[in-house]
Amino acid sequence: MAPYVTLTKHENIGYIEFFNPPHNALPPSLLAELCVLIEAAGEDAQIHVIVLKSGADRAFCAGASFNDMVAITTEAEGKAFFMGFANVINALRKCPKITIGAVQGKAVGGGVGLAASTDICFASEFALIKLSELSIGIGPFVIEPAVKRKIGNAAMAQLTLKAQTFFSAKWACEKGLYANVFETNKALNSEVDILAKELQCYNPEALLSYKKILWQGTEDWDALLESRATLSGQLVLSPKTKAYLEKYS
Repeated sequence: MAPYVTLTKHENIGYIEFFNPPHNALPPSLLAELCVLIEAAGEDAQIHVIVLKSGADRAFCAGASFNDMVAITTEAEGKAFFMGFANVINALRKCPKITIGAVQGKAVGGGVGLAASTDICFASEFALIKLSELSIGIGPFVIEPAVKRKIGNAAMAQLTLKAQTFFSAKWACEKGLYANVFETNKALNSEVDILAKELQCYNPEALLSYKKILWQGTEDWDALLESRATLSGQLVLSPKTKAYLEKYS
């Protein structure tokens, strides 16, 4: 199947789905499309709540595309590349609608950042998480504010420094990334739909007011994530990082 990002509407629920085989690593083009649809759903008066999901079976999102990362040759290109996830995180943060994450499979790097940037996130037991950035010579700098906001400093350090370890969905739930974990993806999707249908009936003004309260203290994230993208764009050009990317891309 070809890569895609789609927005579908059912009643007052907007379902945003992304897909890029084989593991949902997202290139800049799909991240840009994702931003556009998040903003469109946020501006659509007929949509009261948004569900973010991916189209793969056991892979939610493998983070940034290695093939695109290895092609970076300048700091400006590097910054632009890492702004992809920064822009999506900020789009979810500033979206005037409540967002629900549905993580049906493994989330790595930026995929963990996407999950953390939804207002509430549910997962299946297949939704293991890993921040592998340090092991390839960069770091989870762009997504760090969003992930740390959910799981705290200690868990963030553990997840970052054990960069080659997949942590279980249960661990992620205990730390606060997931609100609940289900045995099957069918049960996950059922719970997400139940909550979305409940929320679509609530007063949109009340939901918007709560959204603003929920994200208080993040008003500096436009500048913060841009500075983190700049840092990542510099590190991706280091010889050790380049050698790793060329080996595995």
